[in-house]
Amino acid sequence: MKHGIYERLQETAHRIARTQPHPAFYLRHADIIRRVDDLLGTAELIRRCRTYLDESQLECAHGLCHCETVARDAGALVLIEAPAAGIGSGFAERLAITAALAGLLHDIKRKEQDHALRGSVEAGKILAGIGMNDRERGHITAAIKNHEAFKESFTSEDREARLVSDALYDADKFRWGPENFTVTLWLILEDRNTPPEALHRTFREKMNGIARIKDTFRTETGRRYGPEIIDQGLVIGNAIYEEMSAMLRR
Repeated sequence: MKHGIYERLQETAHRIARTQPHPAFYLRHADIIRRVDDLLGTAELIRRCRTYLDESQLECAHGLCHCETVARDAGALVLIEAPAAGIGSGFAERLAITAALAGLLHDIKRKEQDHALRGSVEAGKILAGIGMNDRERGHITAAIKNHEAFKESFTSEDREARLVSDALYDADKFRWGPENFTVTLWLILEDRNTPPEALHRTFREKMNGIARIKDTFRTETGRRYGPEIIDQGLVIGNAIYEEMSAMLRR
């Protein structure tokens, strides 16, 4: 990193992150998350989809690692929520794969303006190419179009489509917790060569925006566990801000 101050702040971020308990979502649903990991490793549609993902074409802070993590959590959320939605276990697994595909593809056009809309169009082409049926392809493209925070969202009358969309949104917003302050922030700063003074000027405003995410989770599971994940990120962010403020005053 060109700015030495960022190396010290990143060390602070990781040190504070290590003091945080493992989020309850990952503890209480560890078995389901492992099950989805297995699906991601064996499902043929997932394998075909991955062949279309090129790290060099993705935005630096929302690359393959980000997309794989969103895919896993989106699939897990579908499996957790399916019984209450009246979706049987056999179909739930297929729907979890559908949500995972949405996770893999949701940021495929992140480098472009209107990335959710453009990404949904590109995802539709990819999904047609790997043999996804029209109905599930529609679930995924709608979910990608609908995954941005603080934008108008559209609720489907189709319960499966709604669950895929809501699961993608929540899985993506889980990344706004500790991951945002230990990984994503530093990738963005390095890519943009942002001076520390510029980061400091906007940091509080961005933190306020992240705090607002707590009220936007869409699944019952997301509403139960998401705020804790965001709060843990804010603890790290506040530590970064305080240390950065002290450094810049010297």
